[in-house]
Amino acid sequence: MLKPRKLENKVVFITGGNSGIGQACAFEAAREGAKVVVADLPNSEHQGTINALELLGAACLFVPIDVSDVESVKNAIITTVAEFGRLDVALNNAGIGGPYSGIHDMDEQEWEKIIKVNLTGQFYCIKYELQQFLKQGGGVIVNMSSLAGLKAERGLVPYTAAKHGVLGITKNIAVQYGEQQIRANAICPYYIETPFLKGVSQDNKHIWEELSPMKRLGKPEEVANAFIYLASDDSSYCNGTQIILDGGVMC
Repeated sequence: MLKPRKLENKVVFITGGNSGIGQACAFEAAREGAKVVVADLPNSEHQGTINALELLGAACLFVPIDVSDVESVKNAIITTVAEFGRLDVALNNAGIGGPYSGIHDMDEQEWEKIIKVNLTGQFYCIKYELQQFLKQGGGVIVNMSSLAGLKAERGLVPYTAAKHGVLGITKNIAVQYGEQQIRANAICPYYIETPFLKGVSQDNKHIWEELSPMKRLGKPEEVANAFIYLASDDSSYCNGTQIILDGGVMC
């Protein structure tokens, strides 16, 4: 007997879905029967991702999005609903890193850029996802935070502030919208082997590996497994919390 798929016919919207963690989550959602919307920057080379999703048998769609632009976010949600009729699960995953800096010499424009994408951009997505969920009677939000949402990350001031803020928004969604059959949770990964780490020196990677009791970085597929749990009915009483994926760093 075939095992039931956990997201059968669910419409899953993933920002930053064209690479790294977002792409791994898109592929796993497809394997679980979802209709997958890959939302990423307009100039991203997305056709390979779409082709792979189609090979997995998924109905899929690419929508251009810049999460720091509220009109772009609104249009992406509108396009998703126009294509598939509804929205069931949203993974707010798009984000950027930044240069290492102290607080006293932090460049103001760098602060504004990182906060705009990693925190305000999540707010824009959440706002319009919630509007659709309220229309249709429920939905699931999964927000990508970070281990930097739980602890200080030396030198990454705006990134740490933004990822703490993501957890605050997640908790507020749970408190305010639980009665409307809307759940929200977050994922807090340690360093994951993705293109996000492109350009990082092998020395730094080795330091990060040594900090983990498992002596390795995480894999995108491991984050995707956590996403499927939070997106599906397996986590039906999980609301306003976070899954930590760090190999034991926080122990």
